[in-house]
Amino acid sequence: MSSELFNLLEEIEEEKGISRDVVLDALESALISAYKKNYGAVSDINVKFSEDGDIKIYARKTVVENVEDRETEISVFDARDIKPEYEVGDIAEFEVTPSSFGRIAAQTARQVVFQRIREAEREKMVDEYSDRENSIANAVVRKIDRRNVMLDIDGTESVLMSNEQVKNDNYKVGERYKVFVVEVADSVKGVHLVVSRSHPGLVKCLFELEVPEISQGVIEFKGISREAGSRSKIAVASNTRNVDPVGTCIGPRGMRVQNVINELRGEKIDIIKYSDDPAEFVSNAISPAEVVSIEVLPDQKMCKVIVPESQLSLAIGREGQNVRLAARLTGWKIDLHSVPDDEADDLRNGVVSAGADSADSVSQQDMEDEVNAILGRTE
Repeated sequence: MSSELFNLLEEIEEEKGISRDVVLDALESALISAYKKNYGAVSDINVKFSEDGDIKIYARKTVVENVEDRETEISVFDARDIKPEYEVGDIAEFEVTPSSFGRIAAQTARQVVFQRIREAEREKMVDEYSDRENSIANAVVRKIDRRNVMLDIDGTESVLMSNEQVKNDNYKVGERYKVFVVEVADSVKGVHLVVSRSHPGLVKCLFELEVPEISQGVIEFKGISREAGSRSKIAVASNTRNVDPVGTCIGPRGMRVQNVINELRGEKIDIIKYSDDPAEFVSNAISPAEVVSIEVLPDQKMCKVIVPESQLSLAIGREGQNVRLAARLTGWKIDLHSVPDDEADDLRNGVVSAGADSADSVSQQDMEDEVNAILGRTE
């Protein structure tokens, strides 16, 4: 093999940023494997590269008086034919390069060099995309393969799996969508982005794009619960007293939240004001229903919530969605109750001391039973 190999390695180092020593180390390991595969097993062999590009294979054996294992030992008599200074116990090194090894070496070198280039390019791409995890990306639909959607993201192909899609999306080739990058994965086939349209992080990132006060630290995201394609509830807080976090996220004439809704193809979004007080936070989260009374049970991580009878269905939501999302958002179990509207007026005015036991109760189990019954009738 000529010095062309070393010239090639210098070019690769300059153009691809791949260290010549790294490639030579990989090449050495590959040549040792190739030699053992083609010319028999030798326990200890070494590869040496000469300055003119030649590749030599050397075997190393222990010098002994009487040889018992020819693969690992050489007699002192034979060793001194190689080098007169060898003594018993020394490690004798001698060339065993086959005359036909040049072709194998050249083929192996090509394979190693190209493989190392591919690996380096993959590592570079991983580094470039690693900081994009948990962020938003612009994607173009390239192909629809059964239920999966093939996307192009800045020249990188990605697959939007069916379980990461939402029912409101009607994908067409050439259309643009914003997706949430869940993970940058490195596999034998190369780098690919794991993306989602159903992940709650997509809603958060869309608001960060629309509401500059979030990136400025004025508005803070406190939580999100989402049933993709149907409804999301987000909790926000203000780090500045005179800034309304809910109004800021809604935007002038509702444009900010409407832009997010449009990107999510009509998914409803409730923006909730966060509070450290669980009673206030849960009351806000149960909106659009009005809460007239709430009892916090810290030991059970539960809130008993009373709403007017006329707003009970609104508080529960379709198939229990509203109260379910509120519970996920706040992290508190919600035991929902109702009282007649006139009694609710008295509760608002502080005339009646509300007791949850005297109100009509709709517990979480009751709601689940109701939803199951509804689903059973529709199936």
